[in-house]
Amino acid sequence: MFMMKRISAAALLCAATTFTTAVLAADAAPDFKLPSAKGMVELSKLKGKVVYVDFWASWCTPCRKSFPWMNEMHKKFKEQGLEVIAINLDKSREPIDEFLSKTPADFTIAYDPSGGAASSYKVSGMPSTYLIDRSGQLQVTHIGFRDKDKQEMESKIKELLAKK
Repeated sequence: MFMMKRISAAALLCAATTFTTAVLAADAAPDFKLPSAKGMVELSKLKGKVVYVDFWASWCTPCRKSFPWMNEMHKKFKEQGLEVIAINLDKSREPIDEFLSKTPADFTIAYDPSGGAASSYKVSGMPSTYLIDRSGQLQVTHIGFRDKDKQEMESKIKELLAKK
């Protein structure tokens, strides 16, 4: 079970950024089935799409900065097969709703208050991003969000979208 202690420790990593692209193609992304405002979201049902999974929490300052960029990527690449799923780890809906009223999302927001999905992805900082190819293989992991990383992540998205 994903513990609040781990999330609190992750808060310390909020400002740090780690970019890992050397993930082995044999690493299947852990499946999840989580509730969203539009019903259940299940990663395994998204095969054939490039999926950008982002774990976030309402208290995470870099998360506020990442949402406009994720909106931009969703709008720019959804017709080419990009699916953006932001998975929230807050225990209650009030802070989520407050966050989203100030920082709207045009993409899917899923809820993981128990932290099960976050645990299976070994989330260690906020936000944590996982880029998954069309066959369900984990290709990129990234911790944190900084402007200087946006171009590299967009390039990785384009690269995966180009592979049919």
